[in-house]
Amino acid sequence: MSGTVLVTGGAGYVGSHCCKAFHEAGWKVVVFDNLSRGWRDLVQWGDLIEGDINDRAALDKALAEVRPDAVAHFAAYGYVGESVTNPGLYYRNNTMGTMTLLDAMVAAGVDKLIFSSTCATYGVPEKVPMTEETPQSPINPYGWSKLFVEKILSDYGHAHGLRSVKLRYFNAAGADFEAETGERHEPETHLIPLAIQGQLKDGFKLTVFGDDFDTRDGTCVRDYIHVMDLADAHKRALDYLAAGGESNVFNLGTGTGTTVMEIVEAVERVSGSPVERSIGPRREGDPPALVASADKAREILGWVPQHSDIETIIRTAWNWHQKEANRPRG
Repeated sequence: MSGTVLVTGGAGYVGSHCCKAFHEAGWKVVVFDNLSRGWRDLVQWGDLIEGDINDRAALDKALAEVRPDAVAHFAAYGYVGESVTNPGLYYRNNTMGTMTLLDAMVAAGVDKLIFSSTCATYGVPEKVPMTEETPQSPINPYGWSKLFVEKILSDYGHAHGLRSVKLRYFNAAGADFEAETGERHEPETHLIPLAIQGQLKDGFKLTVFGDDFDTRDGTCVRDYIHVMDLADAHKRALDYLAAGGESNVFNLGTGTGTTVMEIVEAVERVSGSPVERSIGPRREGDPPALVASADKAREILGWVPQHSDIETIIRTAWNWHQKEANRPRG
């Protein structure tokens, strides 16, 4: 299926990859982004409207001009630590900004939304793998800001007929195979880019936060999902809603956990050189393991990750970050 999709936050990491997937599937893509944490050069698969999701007038204007069949919503802040020190920023943007977007959509008669949610809504699980029925109990404002939106979407569905698909990501990683877009954060906090930076930046040493967890090598276990597999899930979610599917929620992960040290070793294999590293203390609230059950997405969306083996994730990320190292600054 195809149509027009307005992509909020489409100049960011996951958003830009999804724009590529939507475009290649025949959707007309228009990005709505304030570029506060996105990047103009990553908007390559559709027009850009500069605007903020807290600006109702800008949203009304964009929706009237674009007349989208659906909205894919990625515009959110995503640093857990920052959410703890500045929770107001997260509730104003992630939660209240989404309400402003939803009100504008209802007024414009746009009734389909793909929502970028997160496994952070679960908090510290009692057991893994985690299904969509795993109790949600976030341990930081970032997770709460997303969980509030999930509840709001359910209520807007009942009140206004807004149909939504909520996609709870686990650890997005890698880059598209042509290295046209990729992971670019300032500051960077994610493991794989930091490990690769240790190879490309003189004097940079990776800190591994804790090596005494109850896991196979003492380091945290996470479920890494290739960003192009995530993009495929979003495309399938758009098709699902376009075909009349009811509101739903899906975990997006592989069901396989990888330790921090296994990621570091994979970076060493791909790069051919050692990653300089040190062991630091555990970060407060870091669960030992977060692994998804994505059976529901497979059964309903027909989604099966194709590119999420660790070697492919690291190789595509390595190619992107090598290109980034040569990108002109300023």
